[in-house]
Amino acid sequence: METFIRTLIVDDEPYSRDELKHLLGSFPTIKVVGEAESGESAIISAIQLQPDVVFLDVEMPKMNGMKAAKALMELKKAPLVVFATAYPQFAAEAFRYDAIDYLLKPYDEVQLQETIHRIEKKFTTPTEQDLGKPRGKLAVEVEGEIIYLEPKEILYIVRDDKVTKLITRSSEFETKTPLKDLESRLLSYGFFRIHKSFLVNLEVVNRLSPWFNGAYQLEIEGRKELLSVSRNYVKALRSRLEI
Repeated sequence: METFIRTLIVDDEPYSRDELKHLLGSFPTIKVVGEAESGESAIISAIQLQPDVVFLDVEMPKMNGMKAAKALMELKKAPLVVFATAYPQFAAEAFRYDAIDYLLKPYDEVQLQETIHRIEKKFTTPTEQDLGKPRGKLAVEVEGEIIYLEPKEILYIVRDDKVTKLITRSSEFETKTPLKDLESRLLSYGFFRIHKSFLVNLEVVNRLSPWFNGAYQLEIEGRKELLSVSRNYVKALRSRLEI
């Protein structure tokens, strides 16, 4: 996957654009490269900025989101489209335009996270390392060697300066692989980002406790240390744990 997924936000309401931009700031793979306030300006911006993804409001004056999406699909480098609207009745029509997803306003953080994961998978390509790894295992380079870990054995992963530490049930490993890369590779194994520096296996969470200033602490099975949960991730985390 490329370093960033270039993203364009299109909405005629400044507040909605600001809200979505703030929420997208929680995802390390997403880079908002521009904003547009109409369907017409969305097409111009898409030509100029070459975004990978466009978050497109449906209800806009003159050229609405559906018409804009049709025009975007005809571009030489057509971006993925995520429709956003307060009106659920547009959902069926949206997917006729090959939309990758459909978000309802006000934005739900869990739903947005699922949308981002779906987008990330579109930009993830198998590496030579992945093609040769044992099925279902995570390949990680440690001190010049490739080791294969069972995802279910990993309790949590933490980024400390320029080193990423993988804490398993029986050992600890250090790698230079960025946390965001491991996050994209562990999406389907129930891992969740709770902080810019922490990725946790939700299957081993024992307790979520309030801390201070809206932040929380997480108790992990078999570990004494408590992990910090950033308040930006608390709402989405609680929703995932309640499933």
